[in-house]
Amino acid sequence: MIKYLGSKRLLVPTIVETITAVGARSAIDLFSGTSRVGHALKRAGLRVLANDHNAYAATLARCYVEADLEEIERDVARLLPELARTPPSAGWFTETFAVRARYFQPKNAARIEAIRDRIASMSLPRPLESVLLVSLMEAADRVDSTTGVQMAFLKAWAARASNDLALRMPDVLARAANGKGEAHELDAKVAARTLSADVAYIDPPYNQHSYLGNYHVWETLVRWDAPSTYGIAEKRVDVKERKSPFNRRHEIAPAIGDILETIDARVVVLSFSNEGFVTRDEMEALCAKRGRVRVIDRDYPRYVGARIGIYNPKGEKVGKIGRLRNTEHLFVIE
Repeated sequence: MIKYLGSKRLLVPTIVETITAVGARSAIDLFSGTSRVGHALKRAGLRVLANDHNAYAATLARCYVEADLEEIERDVARLLPELARTPPSAGWFTETFAVRARYFQPKNAARIEAIRDRIASMSLPRPLESVLLVSLMEAADRVDSTTGVQMAFLKAWAARASNDLALRMPDVLARAANGKGEAHELDAKVAARTLSADVAYIDPPYNQHSYLGNYHVWETLVRWDAPSTYGIAEKRVDVKERKSPFNRRHEIAPAIGDILETIDARVVVLSFSNEGFVTRDEMEALCAKRGRVRVIDRDYPRYVGARIGIYNPKGEKVGKIGRLRNTEHLFVIE
């Protein structure tokens, strides 16, 4: 799966164990992101209803939650080699993300661009198209030149950026024992009022950093809309426009409270970092309005960019590196 700030890779076993321990057969993943958690829950046999309002995340959910291996494996095995043979073609994407910005070497950006154009021309069923898009996204992620977020790119090329782009079959699972999963692209508040399951897993943004801003290249790769861009990072202009209450200090607690009040699930498991705008005690008080709460704390290393430090546009290091580890709180509400 793609490199991702806030990834729950190290916490997945604890999350799955917590959810399966309450006898759940279905789960809502309200802020699905990379679908790492939804994918693990599907592997555990649960029917997963994944949701994320960003197009790249919804595409990942269609691949890892909604698509079933038995339905797409033969077509993907046929199409990936065909896509891999597509001649490179440099256009807007290459100019934007390999020339004006340096997320990819031009040779790889031109291949990404040509393959994405070819996928767009195929008019495929959405789950199959999503699996191919995820294959391309993950291939691009393996040859990018970032620390794992797209707020900036490295001053000097990462060694992996010189590797050749290579498509692989994503780890698509067979249908879960408890039924076919779903992928939705809704605002979280709408999804909370719409979806229903035994357990709801809630992992909202926790501070001012927007996932759309952090992964705008993937949003553009999926939407394929050649948007207007701004700044050295060549971010989509809608990064400025598509604001979320979960990225605002004075709005996040009421927004989480609204979801906790309305979501239709017997048990809620809410994940939140100690780097967030809401403290552990404040979050526990919010959760207690819904039911009995217990908290599981897990320590883990901060993402690599935080460990490298902050540099100005001249490549000079500014400021000091803060703490190197965080604590993730899992609030289990029954």
